[in-house]
Amino acid sequence: MAARRAAVKAIDWIAFAERVPPNQKAQFTALKARSDAIYSKFLSTPEKPAAINFAFYKSRLANPALVDEFEQKFNAVKIPEPMDTYTAGLDEAQKKAQADVQKFITDSNARIKKYEEQASVYKSLPPTDLMTYDDVFAAFPEMKPDKEKYPIWPHKPIE
Repeated sequence: MAARRAAVKAIDWIAFAERVPPNQKAQFTALKARSDAIYSKFLSTPEKPAAINFAFYKSRLANPALVDEFEQKFNAVKIPEPMDTYTAGLDEAQKKAQADVQKFITDSNARIKKYEEQASVYKSLPPTDLMTYDDVFAAFPEMKPDKEKYPIWPHKPIE
């Protein structure tokens, strides 16, 4: 059980609460209350169970050989504890996820820089009610009509 107590990881409830949407605050508080109740119950249990006093039972029972047999069988029982096969995988997945997050952040910063450059172009334009078609076509050349394809722009030819 000592290994089990060492494996308990603390939850950063403050950081967790910052990420909870406002419409889920009640569910979050219920989760935290339940987690605190389970954790306090876990801490109230002793790390090792109380030892059985077989000498007391030998003195009280008429047949002490029966108590010796029970003690021998009790000491022979070894309950296997499950091996922790998931923690290493979780740590590895967390490192991979952290690397993915860092890559996403650098990619996002590059996109933000590109979008800010585009926004500076839009901010430098005059108000739309003062712009002419020539101003629009100068600012956005991809919008300039193809006079050869559509000679009577802004109307498309009837086919």
